[in-house]
Amino acid sequence: MATESTPLVALQDPVDVSLDDIEQSLRQIWLSHGGDGTTPAAVRATTFTLVVYEADDTQQLLAALGYYTGPIDGILGPRMQSAIRAAEKHHNLPLTGRITPQLRQALQQEYAQGTRRSDRYAVDMRGSGIADAIASQNPCRVIALCPTLGEDTGITAQVAAYCPINKKVRSSLVCCEYITLKGTHHAFQRVEPLLQSLIIRELPRFLWWKGDLFNNFELFQTLAPQFSRVIVDSSEFLDPLRGLRAIAPLLERNLPLADLNWRRLGAWQELAAEAFDPPERRLAIKEIDEVVIDYEKGNPAQALMYLGWLASRLQWQPRQIHHECGDYDVYHVELVASDQRLIKAELAGIPTGDPGLVLGDLIDLKLTSSNPQADCCTIICSETRGCMRMEAGGSAQLCRTYHVSPLSDLTAEVLLSQELQRWGQDFLYSESFGVVSQMLALMP
Repeated sequence: MATESTPLVALQDPVDVSLDDIEQSLRQIWLSHGGDGTTPAAVRATTFTLVVYEADDTQQLLAALGYYTGPIDGILGPRMQSAIRAAEKHHNLPLTGRITPQLRQALQQEYAQGTRRSDRYAVDMRGSGIADAIASQNPCRVIALCPTLGEDTGITAQVAAYCPINKKVRSSLVCCEYITLKGTHHAFQRVEPLLQSLIIRELPRFLWWKGDLFNNFELFQTLAPQFSRVIVDSSEFLDPLRGLRAIAPLLERNLPLADLNWRRLGAWQELAAEAFDPPERRLAIKEIDEVVIDYEKGNPAQALMYLGWLASRLQWQPRQIHHECGDYDVYHVELVASDQRLIKAELAGIPTGDPGLVLGDLIDLKLTSSNPQADCCTIICSETRGCMRMEAGGSAQLCRTYHVSPLSDLTAEVLLSQELQRWGQDFLYSESFGVVSQMLALMP
């Protein structure tokens, strides 16, 4: 069930301030909104600090080049998808409606040439759709780092305050502070001292790296160790395998990193565990030696992480991996169990005419055995895509089939709100990713 955002009221709309006056301007907001003399009408949140880095500048490039005329909010909505297709058509690229490395390179080259410019777009760097969903559930201090295009002229600042409206409670409002810092990617290389002064040190600190990991990766490496939890979303990695390879050494150094894409696998993991929970099937799980996972072609991160989770639970070790390109992007993986049994896994990227909002979502999977007497055949599939491929050959009668209900609460902002309730290292994720790292090491 989708989580509804609580309406927000603006205690202070964004106002420009000097870097030296940020804290003083915020204090002035709260001093100017007193209550009845005994209880303040609104108080600042003292829960945690969330730093958001808007790593992806594709929307700004599309706007500056005249393809996009909406607000700069970081949201891949219908207007953005239309703008992307227009740019792809202009540069003779496949029409995907998605941000790809080829599109970003073409846009950057076009911007550098200065052949097209447009100032018709609304520069709303706060990203209200994402920020409001966070603030309504988690009043806190949000520091948004918003890279801009053009020459490096330093960093500018805005401050604002927003309060969630709760009609059932008459007590004072607990409000969210916004500090928006704007500058080029290069300017943000110098932002660390300023951030140190703005982060509330005695409270938990979260860093959400919103977009591709390698947009200013040097800054990521500098900032990440200073936070209680670092949050990424591997569904947004432009080069997924490269991004996953970069995560592996971070986890080895015990960086408290969380991947929103890992959280999207929760229902699939729960159904697999449920399938083998009955007493008569608990031993059957030892018979599994064939795994097939289908995912939306374009990003194998979810499929790799799911196999990593399964292998880590069943003590399988990757031994060999072979990649086949084509209409179906297929990874053939050989693993070895602790008793030296051979397990064969196939991860198949399926081209879809109408992909979902998250590239690489799982479509269906099948767990079975080469032993025809083993009662371990299990099919799990998305209700929106069906199980046609997995049920071929009579499997529908031989296997137990489960359906993952389509969930609208797996969007980045809702998953992020959940992650903000945790801090520290996720050991299950780290253990599962250890197997993913081994598989990545076997790839050329």
